[in-house]
Amino acid sequence: MAGAKETPRQKMISMMYLVYTALLAMNVSVDILDAFVIVNENIEEANESFADKMGAQYAKFESQYNMNQSKVGEYWTKAQDVRVKTDAMINYIEDVKLNLVMRSEGVSREVVMDSLSEKPLISNFAKADTSNRRVCYEFNLRNLGKKDNYEDPTNYLVSGVGEAYVLERKLAEYRKFLIETVDGQVVYDIVNGDTVIVPSSFSKKIALLTNHDEEGKEIKYYDANDTRMDWENKNFYHVIMAADVTILNKIIMEVQNAEYDAISQLYSAINENDFKFDNIAAKIIPSSTYILQGGKYQAEVIVAAYDSKTQLKGRVLRGVSSIDRTNKDKATVQDGKDGVLNIEFACPTVGEQKYAGEIEMIDPATKQLTTYPFSGEFTVAPPSVTVAPTKMNVFYQGVQNPISVSSPGVASNDIIVSISAGKLISKGNGNYMVEVPSGKDVKTTKISAVAKIDGKQVSLGSSEFRIKRAPSPIAKIAGMTSGKMNKATLNGAGAIIPTLEDFDFEGFYYTIVSYEVSTIRGGDLQTTGTIRGGAFDNKVKQMIQSASKGQKIYFEKIQAKGPDGVTRTLNPVNLEIQ
Repeated sequence: MAGAKETPRQKMISMMYLVYTALLAMNVSVDILDAFVIVNENIEEANESFADKMGAQYAKFESQYNMNQSKVGEYWTKAQDVRVKTDAMINYIEDVKLNLVMRSEGVSREVVMDSLSEKPLISNFAKADTSNRRVCYEFNLRNLGKKDNYEDPTNYLVSGVGEAYVLERKLAEYRKFLIETVDGQVVYDIVNGDTVIVPSSFSKKIALLTNHDEEGKEIKYYDANDTRMDWENKNFYHVIMAADVTILNKIIMEVQNAEYDAISQLYSAINENDFKFDNIAAKIIPSSTYILQGGKYQAEVIVAAYDSKTQLKGRVLRGVSSIDRTNKDKATVQDGKDGVLNIEFACPTVGEQKYAGEIEMIDPATKQLTTYPFSGEFTVAPPSVTVAPTKMNVFYQGVQNPISVSSPGVASNDIIVSISAGKLISKGNGNYMVEVPSGKDVKTTKISAVAKIDGKQVSLGSSEFRIKRAPSPIAKIAGMTSGKMNKATLNGAGAIIPTLEDFDFEGFYYTIVSYEVSTIRGGDLQTTGTIRGGAFDNKVKQMIQSASKGQKIYFEKIQAKGPDGVTRTLNPVNLEIQ
């Protein structure tokens, strides 16, 4: 895995190592509890982002359905079934989270949902997507008084026929539903006298495996004493509440991943080219293709029929309103393709442009060459790009966030831009850098623009942006967070490197403040104590050099600080000498 780009699911699995670290001791340290809080917050942010992504995917699917219901209807119906089942699955897991917190804390639902208390237990209760179909409980793990409680969670989830067994059954049923929806009925075969499932390409792609693999064979889990366990006990037996909440949020992420794979598979079964009409289409002929605010848009809408096999020839001339005998020889002659004449003009100058032409083709009724004139006009405006996403408007604290503000037909120096909270730094030509306040008091800011058009000051609109802190980096040594490494490579690495993945902001980087290294040698725990900075000092190098094959070295309590001045606890790096 060194140097490879991990998928979101692989990243989550790597972070979940923290969860299983908690099983190594009955007394959970404050550092591990804080680590759970950080991991859980990262997963919740990823789930929120994924919900927005899925909303866009369904909107894209529905758009194709509206264009051609007869061809897309079957797949769109399946996609809606997937959405309904996923809604139910996610809402059920969210309810399990809520009941888990209520039982562990020993409080009522009203207490948990009281966001106005001095130390609210819930940081957000909202719908997880814009369609208001999914519930989302985000808990303040920092404020939970019994986040290291494992007895009540174990009784609720595992003891007897606990809720974890219901969860496992629902996950297995949901996975089977997705496979049957995408691939049809599950296929069985006989191998060595046993009936086994024949995995499809889609079933191999999605995860959500619990007690059985893709072929229906039992998955064997073991604890530290090599005792057989089922999926329910492996994940939830004697696991503290903070870890349980994190695991459940991770399962929600896997459900969303499976949903996305299913919808993508259904969508790929449709040939988007089929949505184009072959020989009949509605055409819009506007009187102008550029209108200022306050003006009127006028257009003619006609139904045009054509044969894609028709051979046609056209003449086109710019700067005229019609083709006649005086200018016909100046027109450019070009052949049509698939029954359509495609015209293209270079646009080096700004302003109103017009053109005219004619199409020559054989009339199928008279078999005579017939001429069909046409004309049009358009406006060439200065180059400008306006980006206004509605779902992912985010400014990050501690960095300069680049934006571009423009309006077609309006010079950039005539646009006045303002911000409700933060600072705008002009870079010229409509480009700005945005710096937003740090801290948690200000959660949003608004960018507004006005301009003078025809002597009047006109509002060009505004966009609201969420303010978030930059993501935490991933601590790596020689590109790895865990696994086996020889002593030469480990010593040669020389330092812990904080790596920011998929965060493209120049000049934003983290430095390691401190860390600790420990190992078990001869049955005794050896530790270096706190080491300042990220480089390996002599104590670390000596510990590595004296380690034997198979010995594990733990880099823990890794602290990093970014330009925003906030110190964050990063993931541990656990390596085995090979």
